[in-house]
Amino acid sequence: MTQSKSNSSTSKGTTRMGIGIDGLTSGLKSTDIINALMGAEAIPQTQLKSKVAKDSYLLTALQALNSKFANLQTQASGLAKPDGLAKYQVASSSPAITATLATGAKPITMDLAVTALAQAHSVVTAPLQAWPTSPAVLTFVKADGSKTEISAATGSLDDVAYAINKSNAGISAVKVASGTAPDGSMQYRLQLTATDTGAANAFNVYDGSAAEVTAGTATSLTAAPGAAVLRTGKDAAVTLWAGTPAELSISSASNTFAGIAPGLDITVHQLSATAVSVDVTRDGGMVTDAAKELMSNVNIILGSIFTQSAVSGSTGAGGSGVTSGLFTSNSTTSAAKDKLFNAVAAPINGFSPATIGINTTKNGDFVFDADVFAAAYAKDPAAVEGTLATISQRVADAAKAVADPREGTLSQTVKGKQTVIDDLNDQILKWDDRLTQRRGALVTTYANLEVQLGRMKSQQDWLSSQISSMSNSNNSKN
Repeated sequence: MTQSKSNSSTSKGTTRMGIGIDGLTSGLKSTDIINALMGAEAIPQTQLKSKVAKDSYLLTALQALNSKFANLQTQASGLAKPDGLAKYQVASSSPAITATLATGAKPITMDLAVTALAQAHSVVTAPLQAWPTSPAVLTFVKADGSKTEISAATGSLDDVAYAINKSNAGISAVKVASGTAPDGSMQYRLQLTATDTGAANAFNVYDGSAAEVTAGTATSLTAAPGAAVLRTGKDAAVTLWAGTPAELSISSASNTFAGIAPGLDITVHQLSATAVSVDVTRDGGMVTDAAKELMSNVNIILGSIFTQSAVSGSTGAGGSGVTSGLFTSNSTTSAAKDKLFNAVAAPINGFSPATIGINTTKNGDFVFDADVFAAAYAKDPAAVEGTLATISQRVADAAKAVADPREGTLSQTVKGKQTVIDDLNDQILKWDDRLTQRRGALVTTYANLEVQLGRMKSQQDWLSSQISSMSNSNNSKN
């Protein structure tokens, strides 16, 4: 019975502590042994993680390059459009007129005389302390005969102004102090102004309803003593081709004449005694800048591929070594680089791009000579625009072949690389489960080992104690 209890106690104790305490019975460092075994077991997963890290680094570089090609396609496509190089500037010979350009502008010279400026219709009432009737009802009649009836809450001038401003009459009302009445009380006037300029926005204002205006029984506020029309609503006007049989007057409700010529808006600021010249001309500087920016973005891509394809060598204590770039031996990026280079460098109608300042270098990129381009543009703008448009279209086509989301060669490579990385990550996750199970099995094995060793030691101790007892008994008999 004593032996049985001892064995049972030893087994339970070893089982409880064998997992948490290394070598309780055996003296082995179980955790270190298990970690070493797990390190060996995890080598395939470690290799997978290393490949994912390397492939992810390459994927990031490919995605960045693909984005550059996509942006280049957008830029080049814009320049290749029929009006993509329609870069113009506008100048006015007088501050009486300012001009702005919009899409569709064409070279033109226009001579315009400003004969009238637009103004908003404005009236002021006679001095009042309150509206003649309460609650106040008044009606505005526009130049086209349309009527807007307004009812105020009371006869208070503040309420009348509030009602006018809140309405859709297109009139603003301001209460203005205008001195004192004979009895010493304060007097006020309402200044009423059309919110928009132009003759069509001129108005009459009546004290009475719209029906009373129609019946002719309403009173005109401007007919009262002390009331006045401050300004009559008027259109702006300019005269084209003055003094010729083609002389033409054009009016506008505002001081801005939109689309007076294709892509040309003008705003008049003052009357002009003589005609003002507005000139729309080609802007060689803007076209030069566009060409320079295009070539800069082409060079950024070519340089990026070249740099990341370069192979570098090093010599150290361990000997010489060669380090490959991310794009070294990458046929997709190499083909993309060649396609883009040829799109720019190929002749146009038998002429080299160098004729407009686009020169190749020994490094496989380009140098843009802005002075040569500007001189060629000044000599023959249409020819230079045609050459640049052709190059832009070829660049756009090359970039699309590389970066098109569906069929682009680089886009497809990016998708393929992402698929590989996703698959590797799935394998790594499966290895996590496999390694977790393997560690659990090893922990159980070593725990059981400690249990068995504990039992054997317990039996050894018992046998030793029995032998010792027998020996002592014999010695005592002798």
